[in-house]
Amino acid sequence: MTSIPLSSPAGQCASRAPALPASPLGFVLHFVHERLAWYLSIFALESCHATCGILLPYAITDIIRRVTQLGGATDGWAEALRLPLVCFAALALGEVVLGRSAGMLHMYFGPAQRQSVTRALYAYLQQHSHRYLSDNFAGALAHRIAETSLAVNQVMWAIIFDFWPVAIVFGVSITLLFQPHEQLAFLVLGWAIGFVFLSWWLAMRCRPYAVESAAARSVTTGKLVDSVTNLFSARLFARFGFERDHLDEQLAVELKAVRRAMWYQERVKWFQFCAAAVLKLGILWYALDLWGQGQIGVAEFVLATSLSLHIINETRNLSRRFLDFFEFIGNIHNGVQVLIRPHEVVDVPDARPAVIRRGEIEFANVHFGYGDGQRIFNDLSLRIPAGQRIGLVGFSGSGKSSFVNLLLRLYDPQRGRILIDDQDIRLMLQESLHAQVGLIPQDPSLFHRSLLENIRYGRMEASDEEVVEASRKAHAHEFISQMSEGYQSMVGERGVKLSGGQRQRIAIARVILKNAPVLILDEATASLDSVTEKAIQETMDEVMRGKTVIVIAHRLSTIAHLDRILVFDHGRIVEDGNHSTLLALGGTYHRLWSGQAGGFLSGDDMPMPHAREPVFAPLIPDDDPGDEMPRLARRDDTLLPATIAG
Repeated sequence: MTSIPLSSPAGQCASRAPALPASPLGFVLHFVHERLAWYLSIFALESCHATCGILLPYAITDIIRRVTQLGGATDGWAEALRLPLVCFAALALGEVVLGRSAGMLHMYFGPAQRQSVTRALYAYLQQHSHRYLSDNFAGALAHRIAETSLAVNQVMWAIIFDFWPVAIVFGVSITLLFQPHEQLAFLVLGWAIGFVFLSWWLAMRCRPYAVESAAARSVTTGKLVDSVTNLFSARLFARFGFERDHLDEQLAVELKAVRRAMWYQERVKWFQFCAAAVLKLGILWYALDLWGQGQIGVAEFVLATSLSLHIINETRNLSRRFLDFFEFIGNIHNGVQVLIRPHEVVDVPDARPAVIRRGEIEFANVHFGYGDGQRIFNDLSLRIPAGQRIGLVGFSGSGKSSFVNLLLRLYDPQRGRILIDDQDIRLMLQESLHAQVGLIPQDPSLFHRSLLENIRYGRMEASDEEVVEASRKAHAHEFISQMSEGYQSMVGERGVKLSGGQRQRIAIARVILKNAPVLILDEATASLDSVTEKAIQETMDEVMRGKTVIVIAHRLSTIAHLDRILVFDHGRIVEDGNHSTLLALGGTYHRLWSGQAGGFLSGDDMPMPHAREPVFAPLIPDDDPGDEMPRLARRDDTLLPATIAG
């Protein structure tokens, strides 16, 4: 038998995810290595561009020197100045051509590099577990991907277009200054070394503030997206003011972090401007003193002052560039820290595509808990024959949703095995498993795409005619045909343009089109009126034929006709049989059935749940650990209390 790890080892990465380093430096170098030739080309062009720029003062010095040698004579000046003028023109032209060539490569290559990082981070995020996605704001995750991909570009461009040219300016300038006077060169060299060192040190001290500021912006984005997504709820509960106050609280936190970072940056800028002013005055005074002593000529005086001013111009914003650079590094650090984490549920190295033909399901000695000390299943064993239709019944927190979570492999059990057609699902590729299991959730979420695209999501190669046929079976074709753009109508974010019942019918049509051998229904008709529900129930009976079906239902009457009903209680299956058999037992199921009022449990027969499971929306929205009160379940257009929500 193949050995399968019972839990996910630390540091693992899903095989289908790109291998991304978990450190900011390693992360940047990973993408640099992917396009090393491009970076080297831009680096070489920018090096030549910066060299041409710093040699221009030297060319001017040579011109001044020759003009001085001519004295007052104007005859033959063109011949005498031909070489330095050609040199000056070549340097000026080279500065333009080389600089713009590097800029064109940057323009062409930069967006592609950013998209490459975005693509890799999104592919990595896709493999994260349902737990991870439930614990993080979707908007904050998207914001971190965007900021990280942009920051990788910004870091590289800062190095190539900001820091490297400054290094060239320092090196060439100081080398040229050694020609007229060594002490002048040593003065500039000492200032440059001190300035760069102090700028780097101050920027390093500012880095934590930049990281804190970037993190605060990400949280603000996440909360803003969350609030915008729930504007309808805010409207119905008249909570617009509360939401503004809630956002203001986070904005105040962000503002405090941003101002702290900016205040430190301002202190650094004071140092930068003062240091530049000191160099200006010091070089001018010292060069004049040397000229007055006759140690340098006019041309050398011009060279010294022009090079010094050029150095000052290049370094004047060096501190700001360092601050920006560390802010970019902070953005990458935040993104890597949040996104590049070990994947919780991964395919084993020898996982293979699953072929589910019959749909027989078996839980063999399964032990499972959510990791918080709460044990859900303890040695659960169960076999569901192929083609059997079963219903799951039980009070909130009894284990129904955990049962489905494990079957979908959203989580791995701590011990035991789950098999479909005698194949351990941990030996299957997750994508292959999910492709052969259909799920209709209680609260389906749609893409902000057309109705046609949302339904075809069940089987991408389906024809338009097959999509329409699935819509007819789900009784969705009628309302779709009445829409102005029909199947091309956009449904809005998460399907907000549709009613709950319409979204449910689109989800049913999508699963009908998928035609998977294993079908899971989590209160699939809860949002439908009784007439539509009856019509769809007849369709679903046809769809269920030949499939293994698992139904979670709040309304027991919707599962009474199934082949088998499992009654869960605190992670154990306490009763197992069909509707008639369980009623005859006179046990838990009989009490639940007798306590129903119009298809739902009455409020007088509601024990509080003992074992509670966390909710992992949107797939399985039951078992809210924080919900001690009975849920509200919908029957037609009336809200009635229900205590058997899973």
